Amino acid sequence: MANRLANATSPYLLQHASNPVDWWEWGPEAFEEARRRDTPVLLSVGYAACHWCHVMAHESFEDAATAAVMNREFVCVKVDREERPDIDAIYMNATVAMTGQGGWPMTCFLTPSGEPFYCGTYFPSSPRGGMPSLTQIMLAVAEAWTQRRDEVDAMGAQVREHLTDHTAALPSTEVTVDDELLAHAVASALHDEDRVAGGFGGAPKFPPSALLEGLLRSWESTGDTRALDAVGRTCTAMARGGIYDQLAGGFARYAVDNDWVIPHFEKMLYDNAQLLRVYGHLARRTGDRLALRITEETVRFLDRDLRVAGGFASSLDADADGVEGSTYVWSPSELREVLGDDDGLWAAELFGVTATGTFEHGRSTLQLRRDPDDPVRFTSVAVRLLSARASRPQPARDDKVVTGWNALAVTALAEAGAGLGRPEWIDLGASCARSLVDHHIVDGRLRRSSLGGTVGAPMAALEDHAALVTALLTLHQVTGETSWRDEGLALLDSAVEVFADPEAPGTWFDAVGDGLIARPRDPIDGATPAGASLMTEALLIASAVAPFGPATRYAEVLEQTLTRSAVLLAKLPRSAGQWLSVAQAWLSGPLLIAVSQVPGSSGELAAHARAVAPGGAMVIAGERDSLPSLEDRGPVDGVDAAYVCRGSVCGLPVTTAEALDAFLAADTAT
Repeated sequence: MANRLANATSPYLLQHASNPVDWWEWGPEAFEEARRRDTPVLLSVGYAACHWCHVMAHESFEDAATAAVMNREFVCVKVDREERPDIDAIYMNATVAMTGQGGWPMTCFLTPSGEPFYCGTYFPSSPRGGMPSLTQIMLAVAEAWTQRRDEVDAMGAQVREHLTDHTAALPSTEVTVDDELLAHAVASALHDEDRVAGGFGGAPKFPPSALLEGLLRSWESTGDTRALDAVGRTCTAMARGGIYDQLAGGFARYAVDNDWVIPHFEKMLYDNAQLLRVYGHLARRTGDRLALRITEETVRFLDRDLRVAGGFASSLDADADGVEGSTYVWSPSELREVLGDDDGLWAAELFGVTATGTFEHGRSTLQLRRDPDDPVRFTSVAVRLLSARASRPQPARDDKVVTGWNALAVTALAEAGAGLGRPEWIDLGASCARSLVDHHIVDGRLRRSSLGGTVGAPMAALEDHAALVTALLTLHQVTGETSWRDEGLALLDSAVEVFADPEAPGTWFDAVGDGLIARPRDPIDGATPAGASLMTEALLIASAVAPFGPATRYAEVLEQTLTRSAVLLAKLPRSAGQWLSVAQAWLSGPLLIAVSQVPGSSGELAAHARAVAPGGAMVIAGERDSLPSLEDRGPVDGVDAAYVCRGSVCGLPVTTAEALDAFLAADTAT
């Protein structure tokens, strides 16, 4: 019998709709029920692609005896962290404060007022490895609730105070955003680089997408090849390791080992969107063939495996038929069975598949540590292996369309398409953006997600607003269509009104915060950039493409935000990659290339500008006076002319690709 989750707009919640647990969705009704019954709330938070979430579900939430205890002693609330990042952020902070670590599934016990008094992550169905069982935990919590209520209330109040402190605004500091600060941030990040295996720090290794983009922009601005070399080493290591799907494209969420061999097999849209931007940027600016191949394959992965009505799906599961990674791993005998002896042996050597295996049960993830010496043979092998793999159980897909993650993909597709001469990629991004604007804005307010065309109730977070503004303004730049700009600026104005903290200018709340015990905010970049750092990029672009009056206002808010957050670049540069990217672009001017075109222009000069412009630069093209950036700027001698501006200072127009290259090279050198 289905429970209350049967009508949810989250695939993760729908996975639990047939549990014997009497689940509630998050909302005032659940907490009112807890008050009526005078019982605690059991909050369970996870997401659809999470391996250990599935384990806990199978062990406990599908078990009638365990469910009976849950239903008797608690009001049970299930939350998809991807649909409600605000709830996840608040209670993850509590979990880390209580246990010293966090993760998913997350299990928290709350008062009917929402105050957490006991938190953890995965609990097994029976005691093992020093961990108590979920039932033992529940009975102990229930006993404390009835017999030691004063202690429970005191703990809840203490944690609430901690959460309030944790969500306070960054204090004003004396740190200045200047070349010296950014040089320090880059040097600190490079000090932590694993120069042998690639990446930063040790295992587990997550793709450092935002930091890689920041380092690329640093190289472009300063000419320091150490930053470029670090990006190249990490991008190569990831692309050739097991974290990358060597047959179908797409990156897994992270590698559990130091050498990027063994992934945690879930594939997330947000990782692949950010990495598409990085690899596309690297390919565009250096001509690196591996980076170009990964860019092309990542676009194909997004289009083929994640595209759904309304945008791109959130993720592919880590498990298939209940077994982690089973779709992707191979043994030598399995390769020979599909390919025959000769090709099977050749493929095993090329992909690093050994008798002992790199994963479980003597099976290996596929690596590609070198390019094949016979590309035709490799293509044949890959096609046959992919066909055979299709007959295996496949990972489930979370079809939820998350606004912010889709917006990250739109920006990456638009940038890569414009810079690498692939207009079909721009079209793919534009189609996604149009769906987001048309369907995720309801009654003038942006929503977080949808499923199958049905928009969910949760309001969009700051990251959703900021990422979508950047996506829309990027589409405006690469297409010249003013509708994208106008929609982006309207959304930006709404975001400033809702999320900016008027009591601490330059700081931002991450969510609306209705019904939560604290209004979350966290300026540190994680698996996705912080909402505040994403907002700086939106403000940066808006300050260059908006009409004069609004542009000045956006520039002021941008400077306030960067100044307030400069301390992150000083103290936590590895967790401030997006801040580094935007600060680098801001200190560089920001750079604007305005291409004034003759009627019927071929667009060649604008296309070249987009191919050679450094990351963070804005490229605008159109006829004279058609856009604010082109006011009083016209073609020269009947041909397109490019005006290169840094801030309010513009150079003389140039009319050839060679002259533009020389201008940009000379400008960087100074």
